[in-house]
Amino acid sequence: MSDAVPKLLDVAVGVVLSPDGQVLIGQRLAGKPYAGWWEFPGGKVEAGESVEQALARELHEELGLESIESTPWIVRGHDYPHATVRLFFRRVRRWRGEPLSREGQALVWQPTDAIGVTPLLPASLGPIGWLRLPPFYRISCAADIGVAAFERSLEALLQRQPVFLQLREPLLGEAEFERLFGRLLRLRQTRPLRILLSSRHPAAFWDAADGVHLTARDLAAATVRPKLTWVGASCHHPDDLIVADRLGCDFAVFGPVAPTDSHPGAASMGFAGLAAQIAATPIPVYALGGMSQSDLPSAEAAGAHGVAMMRAAWR
Repeated sequence: MSDAVPKLLDVAVGVVLSPDGQVLIGQRLAGKPYAGWWEFPGGKVEAGESVEQALARELHEELGLESIESTPWIVRGHDYPHATVRLFFRRVRRWRGEPLSREGQALVWQPTDAIGVTPLLPASLGPIGWLRLPPFYRISCAADIGVAAFERSLEALLQRQPVFLQLREPLLGEAEFERLFGRLLRLRQTRPLRILLSSRHPAAFWDAADGVHLTARDLAAATVRPKLTWVGASCHHPDDLIVADRLGCDFAVFGPVAPTDSHPGAASMGFAGLAAQIAATPIPVYALGGMSQSDLPSAEAAGAHGVAMMRAAWR
């Protein structure tokens, strides 16, 4: 007699985000698998429903929310003893009504950077890390705009907001790069700056930064995840995203979405193409190529976590 194969269930998961930076978590009811554990609201996708429709129905039934607007985010599989689930995480920022416990479950709002309820359902652990990623990923271009101009722009930006930065300067001389890197490390001590070093630069520097950003070539060659807090990767095909996930990368950039000054005449996919390419992404994706802050709503609607910017980041 062969062992029974757990059935596959598609589940729509709502990551409900308040304007003040909190996320809604609910506690599973008695009598359900993992009773008492905390999770993001949602439920099974019924026959004939889209994931978006299923989530809207579930949030109305569970929480009384109406006019729900959600955007695609991440798709991940998870094996439970009772079933194998494919989780379609969607971010929800707009709705009508106040969340109410219509099924008797406990509900709490938690800061996205400090989710403290335990135990959390295993399949819900991923979003804790994803929610720590900011909407904008800025890529340096000091060799292009001038080192002094880049540092002035960065300083001005840090006066207003935290900066998540990929330091990528293959055209700077070795000595000039080391001096710039040293100044940025000192700046990080007093400013809200996180630095990921491009893997184009020597691995000897990586440990001094907050993480590393793997080029597509280095991603393909990697066999183990670098032992750093943050690891990003450059991807250009859905298969690359699977590789990045297996390696344990925290996020990826994907593009080019729009034409860029650095690659004139290169083919770009547009937001419709981006949506098709990352429809099943297992990790957060930043839209890359010709992006600016104003492109964030379009990128999110296509399923991206945010936008990665180079020249537009420093204007």
